[in-house]
Formats: sequence, structure tokens, C-alpha cells
Amino acid sequence: MATEALSTEVAGLPLDDPRALAAVSLIWREAHLLDGRRYEEWDGLWAEGGEYVVPIDREATDFADRLNLVYDDDRMRRMRVERLTGGFSISAAAAARTVRTVSRFVVSGPVGPVGPVGPTGHAEDAIEVSAAQILVGYKREETFVLAADVTHRIVFGPDGPRIARKIVRLVNSEDAVTASGFLL
Repeated sequence: MATEALSTEVAGLPLDDPRALAAVSLIWREAHLLDGRRYEEWDGLWAEGGEYVVPIDREATDFADRLNLVYDDDRMRRMRVERLTGGFSISAAAAARTVRTVSRFVVSGPVGPVGPVGPTGHAEDAIEVSAAQILVGYKREETFVLAADVTHRIVFGPDGPRIARKIVRLVNSEDAVTASGFLL
């Protein structure tokens, strides 16, 4: 079979591109930190001004004008981390144990200049990575499964790749919501 037929290129950016590999590695690191409840370290993966969104409407694109399960900017994300690590809230006291798998990566890029001037002398581009996430959780003697389509916008700067936006589109986003005690 020809090498061209085995190309890893999807949506204009090959998966073996160094930025794509760095973005996927960052997303896997994020999953590892979240499963380990290392929320302060997780918050350190974010770019300044990053948004963490879990919309109710899976088709939504304008999150500011919609009701969302989560719509966090820097301040709200840090408050959420504080609640989860402070030990004084029910979400911290009865935190779920989780194991997640993130796969089916599709890398789109570049999506436009958003970062500082890089080594090439021009503004570095961001890339978007879409993936599937399956999360298995255990809380109060019950096991549950959540599935989601997740999109990360990753920006590259002097400190390496950072998450500028994460959108978690749960497959059951319109169902009743219970207190989770973890981050998606």
C-alpha cells in the first residue's frame, strides 16, 4: 500500500506535526491530572483567559447567550478548583473517583493567529483538537459512565502549549444533572 494512503493528515494538519503531538500530549496530561484530582496542576495547564464550557445544548456555539452546565472563565475555574480542593463542600467531601479515556483525535489547524510572536517571527497559530472522551466514575458505591465529544483549543507560547478553550459536549447533556464531585 502506498505511503500516501496511510497519511495521518486530518482536516489539514497531520497528526505527526509537532504541534499536534504536543496538543494531544497536553490533553492526555490533562486527563491524568483530573483523574488524580490534581486540580491545581490542571489549572496550570490553562492559558490566561481560557474558557471551560459544558453546554446543555450540544449544537450551541454562542455560550454567553445560552444556559450551560459550566461556563467558566479564569476566575470561575479557580473558584471551582478551590471548592473541589478545600474540603468544605459536598463536592470535595464526596468526590468521585474517575478514570477517563480520550481518543479519536481530529486536529484542525491552524485556526488563526492568537498568540505571541514565536521563533518564526510571526504570531503562532492555535490549533483545535476534537476527541471522544469516555469517563467511568465511582461515587457512593455506584459506578457510572459519561461520554462526550470534547474540543480543545490549544495555543502555543513561550511556556509551551496551553488550553485556551475546552468544550465538553456530553451525549446526555439534556438529562437531569446530579452533583458530580469531579471535573470533566
